[in-house]
Amino acid sequence: MRAEQIEALLAEVAAGRLAPAAALDRLRHFPFEDLSFARIDHHRALRQGHPEVVFCEGKTAEQVVAICSRLVAMTGSFLGTRCTPDHAEALAAAFPRARHNPLARTVHLAGEEASPPDADTGTILVVSAGTSDLPVAEEAAVVAEAFGHRVERLVDVGVAGLHRLLAAGDRLREADVVIVVAGMEGALPSVVGGLVKVPVIAVPTSVGYGAAFGGLAALLGMLNSCAAGVTVVNIDNGFGAAAAASRICTR
Repeated sequence: MRAEQIEALLAEVAAGRLAPAAALDRLRHFPFEDLSFARIDHHRALRQGHPEVVFCEGKTAEQVVAICSRLVAMTGSFLGTRCTPDHAEALAAAFPRARHNPLARTVHLAGEEASPPDADTGTILVVSAGTSDLPVAEEAAVVAEAFGHRVERLVDVGVAGLHRLLAAGDRLREADVVIVVAGMEGALPSVVGGLVKVPVIAVPTSVGYGAAFGGLAALLGMLNSCAAGVTVVNIDNGFGAAAAASRICTR
């Protein structure tokens, strides 16, 4: 439940338009709701600014639908990440307005009163080194958009053709936060970090040949970046990068 929802609820009680017992009924699952297989954190939006996001991987389609149903009841929206086709099909049947992004493996149901982001939310630029990195980059972009930010995408600008990145210098400098997604040796965040003055969040991906070790080589390369201001999240963690970028933008 978001802060504005609770404020509206209290205003209804104060104005005499809603009985205290009815307000209490709406808050009966606050701060969390026990579904036996999950405890939904309805308090998270108040603590962290955004509602709980559903990590669908490892959950059955029925469990995901049940969790999302309770989130919708409390907030009017939900965001699911790492969705399989089965998850997406079940969510589409339960929530026809929900938008499935197969590349990002996300399903998002925006609230009916959701408005386009304004300049105050900041611009997050998601940069991907190669086309193979797009699933992780797109996850970051979708999550940042769901969190209410303006998002721009810059794709396939890896260090194998550095002129492609340099040609987009203006876009790099205009962003408030840059998320850089790269596999292989993971060199791109260091390059971007040497060109901009804003925070750079590096996301290593599991893309690469044998010695890439499923993204470990890129992770270590990014952790050892000589560019100041580069921070690193876990391998393939587009969601984590977007969450960090959102917090930076909303400070």
